[in-house]
Amino acid sequence: MELVDRRADADWLRLNYAASERRVCGLMGIAVASYQYRTTRSDEPLRTQLVDLARSKPRFGYRRLQVLLGRTGEKVNHKRVHRVYREAGLMIRRKKRKHCVREGRPLLARTAANQEWALDFVHDAVECGRTIRVLSVVDAFTRECLALEVDTSFASRRVTRVLDAIIAERGMARAIRVDNGPEFTSRHFLAWCVERQIEVIHIQPGKPTQNGRIESFHGRLREECLRVSWFQNLFDARRKIAAWRIDYNEQRPHSSLGYKTPKEFAAAQAAGFYTAEREARDSNAVPCPSRSPIPAQTQDGKAESCRILT
Repeated sequence: MELVDRRADADWLRLNYAASERRVCGLMGIAVASYQYRTTRSDEPLRTQLVDLARSKPRFGYRRLQVLLGRTGEKVNHKRVHRVYREAGLMIRRKKRKHCVREGRPLLARTAANQEWALDFVHDAVECGRTIRVLSVVDAFTRECLALEVDTSFASRRVTRVLDAIIAERGMARAIRVDNGPEFTSRHFLAWCVERQIEVIHIQPGKPTQNGRIESFHGRLREECLRVSWFQNLFDARRKIAAWRIDYNEQRPHSSLGYKTPKEFAAAQAAGFYTAEREARDSNAVPCPSRSPIPAQTQDGKAESCRILT
């Protein structure tokens, strides 16, 4: 508690409880001389200067006003400037920042690949202490890790380049589930999604469980790769994380996939999907009769009928 506040509390105690000055100072832990001290210095010239500067620069705070005072040759302590600034009622009312209100959307059971991709970042550091970021892209149905991009920083254009590479390899996603980071709320990212007709699902702030699939994947990534690996530099981190991604997709059994690897599960589902699609196409086609008579021409021009033997 500041001395000014303790003196104010001591005045309140003396007024309400009729206690002695020495008793009140002992309770508040201040010296009697400090309680009795009254400054003889006047702040009126400083107040006048601050008011004049505040009128010319109404959106400047006390720190900028102190800089302007210093340019005029006035050397004033910043704490004194702040005190006089507040006493003069020059405090600026800050507008409360408006946050986007997100409506929570539960995780839906996906039935095919590329229906939804989950994106998020995970952080780590290299040997020199420099922080690195890892962009993770996971398919919500097959649990395949589609990308693990490693770098020191990411802009939204870098994110869309990674997604373009995935789309060129395996096709377009119907929806993308992300958090409210600046990479996923920028105009470029939103315009990119609108242009490709991809639905963007933003989770509510502070509720990472609404993107639970990527959070579960990050738990495996931390336990099996990041916490057991020592990255000498950025390139070493890229090499080791890329090797772990291949192992995750092709070797690691996944419990939610019946202990198949994501690659095995995706291949099996793709085969079943295309088989069902072919059967549906064949069932809609006009069947060819197996024993229908077909007129045939002989060498002498007479028409004969023949049958297809099956």
